[in-house]
Amino acid sequence: MAFDFKKECKEFYMPKNKPEIVVVPKVNYIAVRGKGDPNEEGGAYQQAISVLYAVAYTLKMSDKTGYKMEGFFEYVVPPLEGFWWQDDVDGVDYSDKSTFNWISVIRLPDFVSKSDFEWAVATATQKKKLDCSLAEFMAIDEGLCVQIMHAGPFDDEPATVALMDAYLEQNGYANDFSENRLHHEIYLSDTRKVAPDKWKTVIRHPIMKSCDKGIT
Repeated sequence: MAFDFKKECKEFYMPKNKPEIVVVPKVNYIAVRGKGDPNEEGGAYQQAISVLYAVAYTLKMSDKTGYKMEGFFEYVVPPLEGFWWQDDVDGVDYSDKSTFNWISVIRLPDFVSKSDFEWAVATATQKKKLDCSLAEFMAIDEGLCVQIMHAGPFDDEPATVALMDAYLEQNGYANDFSENRLHHEIYLSDTRKVAPDKWKTVIRHPIMKSCDKGIT
């Protein structure tokens, strides 16, 4: 049976619908950076998603093409994820999506090396007739975070984030956003096939103890 990160690493992909603290280890990703409204038809975000999946499935199917990776095992391509921020905005302003900066990512199994990744980018570009040159091999070490399962449309996230913020205040923590620690979402639903009120999204924020931030 193929390894499924959602099932084998439930603590990072299947939180409950109430806030919880988690320490996230360093993970390697396929990543594409960009700016702008993710809902723009044919826009940069949608193009980035095409690149991510092209590279991800090239790696997944590599064993059937004759390309060998040391330690390879059958696996399910992990869910799409995204890191989001806006310049000069603390948190996220959902009312102006055109100002979004984002890094869209798909997790890589640990056995995928930088050279394996580069092979996949070149192979996907050639076979799928898609320029995948914007894809990056990116390591992200999130560390101490708070996370929750958000149910419903993305525009309803502020209410869920408010629950997270209240939990932090009650338990002696504070948000710790920076250029390297960002609002993180993991998309567990296929928005093309599932009604918005049924969407499930993991929301994760970087945090620190309040005393470390000078809050008493």
